[in-house]
Amino acid sequence: MSTVIALVDDDRNILTSVSIALQAEGFITRIYSDSEAALKALTENPPDLAVLDVKMPKLDGMELLRRLREKSAVPVIFLTSKDDELDEALGLAMGADDYIAKPFSQRLLIARIRAVLRRAEMRATPPAGEEEAEPVQIVRGRLAMDPARHRVTWDGKDVTLTVTEFMILEALAQRPGVVKSRNQLMDVAYQDDIYVDDRTIDSHIKRLRRKFRAVDGSFGAIETLYGVGYRFAEE
Repeated sequence: MSTVIALVDDDRNILTSVSIALQAEGFITRIYSDSEAALKALTENPPDLAVLDVKMPKLDGMELLRRLREKSAVPVIFLTSKDDELDEALGLAMGADDYIAKPFSQRLLIARIRAVLRRAEMRATPPAGEEEAEPVQIVRGRLAMDPARHRVTWDGKDVTLTVTEFMILEALAQRPGVVKSRNQLMDVAYQDDIYVDDRTIDSHIKRLRRKFRAVDGSFGAIETLYGVGYRFAEE
């Protein structure tokens, strides 16, 4: 059965172009330019994933997500016209699964959609014979990661990460001291056959460091080996 993606944006040009791109990848799309109508549709007939614009008249994306979360756990990716850290943290705290700033590459958006869908499927489908099993928590010194709850803490303080950031950090933290190249980290974050510039990983690493340094100004656990890649520092 095809995956259904709902697109909510007051910009009809974006709705049309993104819908065409998603349909070319085999997705079924539902488009909404009115956020109030979208809320009714998303709660009565939930899609597999929703892409919401943050800045909309009537209900903005934040309020739409708040009301949606009262009735549904459908995965959500936010679109915004500005790369605002405060809005991002608030959106993720309210229950968004990922966040991407306009203007954006459609290939990048598709990759993020696939990443969120993969993680949602992993949570919903336990390994055969292990119906009650949950992903093993990762504890590396002051870092704690709970994949089942998509929760990360540093010294007990919550650090809010996007799905992509979480997957990159998880790959690094699983084997402290082992260097991961950009290509290896891209394979983790974007497992589908979609081109993403390898420098995108550098941007994610910068954002990860910035978020951890917001709770610990001396954070240095993610190390760069120039010309090689990145690693999580050994304890």
